[in-house]
Amino acid sequence: MKRFFSLLLIGMLVFSLVGCGPKDQPAPVNQENNESQDSGELKPEDGAELLVWESEGPEGEWIEYVAEEFEKKYGVKVKYEAVGAVDAEERLAQDGPAGIGADLFVAPHDHTGSLVAAGLIQENDLAADRVKNDFMKAAVDGVSYQGTVYGFPVAIETYALFYNKDIFPEAPKTYDEIVEKAKEYNDPNNNKFAFMWDIGNAYYTHSFIAGGGGYIFGQGGTDKNDVGIDSEGAIAGAKAMLKLKEILPVNSQDSTTQIMEGLFDEGKVGAIIDGPWAVQGRKESGVNFGIAPLPKLFDGKQQSSFSGIRSLFVSAYTKYPKAAKLFAEFATSDEMLLKRFEITSQIPPVKALMDADEIKNDEFVAPFLEQAQYAVPMPSIPQMGYVWEPYGNSFASMWNDGVSPEEALKNAAQVVRDAIAAE
Repeated sequence: MKRFFSLLLIGMLVFSLVGCGPKDQPAPVNQENNESQDSGELKPEDGAELLVWESEGPEGEWIEYVAEEFEKKYGVKVKYEAVGAVDAEERLAQDGPAGIGADLFVAPHDHTGSLVAAGLIQENDLAADRVKNDFMKAAVDGVSYQGTVYGFPVAIETYALFYNKDIFPEAPKTYDEIVEKAKEYNDPNNNKFAFMWDIGNAYYTHSFIAGGGGYIFGQGGTDKNDVGIDSEGAIAGAKAMLKLKEILPVNSQDSTTQIMEGLFDEGKVGAIIDGPWAVQGRKESGVNFGIAPLPKLFDGKQQSSFSGIRSLFVSAYTKYPKAAKLFAEFATSDEMLLKRFEITSQIPPVKALMDADEIKNDEFVAPFLEQAQYAVPMPSIPQMGYVWEPYGNSFASMWNDGVSPEEALKNAAQVVRDAIAAE
């Protein structure tokens, strides 16, 4: 009897091996991931509720609109909390493990690498194909890390020149024109200046460095071992930038975004560098303004701005990943992104929407699109986090304390290199 059962078991094993050979063996199936590839099948978890972080102002207003529409469709309540896009990463690192962080949040694309490295976000396994096929390449690259898509892009942005039409009847095309205007217009005692920008903010001031040929990291921003903020081109760009100190004789802390926008709204400043997020505020101020591409530098070269992607990310700590990914996909539909444009004036990074009449015919949007052709994308590798503070401090030290561009930029670059070496 024992011999009979042994032969029977052997026969069954042979049969099973023949029937399930390599050519017939099905691929492993991850039910949750398989389900998530088609949002038509994906359903939110029972009892799901979501918390979304986004900057206050028009961006928050848009999130609240999307939340209302999402609840109508899926029955999921969504709460909005004002958390600045650049602050979300640090906040999530603290609040996420405690279970009180956001389920989704908006952050700049240059945070993607550090968010992935810190394990703070989930892969976009719901709409990755749509992102790759329908969104601009800059958006795809910005929300991807080592070939994997993580984010849901909501806007592409760069900055340009806002100018007061009562001071500059026509947009200045060169910095030489601005310097000439300053000779007749400037009155520092009354806070009247032909031109201002956020000097100590590396996001904006890098445009002068890039215009001279400087860069952050080599290989298109991906080579952490090639730090270029103290390169020959970077130093040349900084020297050109310092020529503007003659027409803007203030400390960098007195030329921040908040201060310059306030003076611009009062009609005291002729032109400022700002982004599409600032359009609504200038409209509400009633100032007679226009927008144009950045002026040409003193050597005739076009000033190169930074370009950035704002993206929704799904937190690694969310208790409701299905609902969160559904919300992110819903928020980045053509309909919702056009609504975001309507509310924020921020350009949706979807290729097909570039031809939408409300975008291409908007006098406050076309200049940003024109400037975008001269823009360089911010690096998204984690090491970019080492750059902002020392780089910004270098501009402040040049401007305020007379430190030479060579010394200031080499000091900043060394801080970055030391931080990378210590990883």
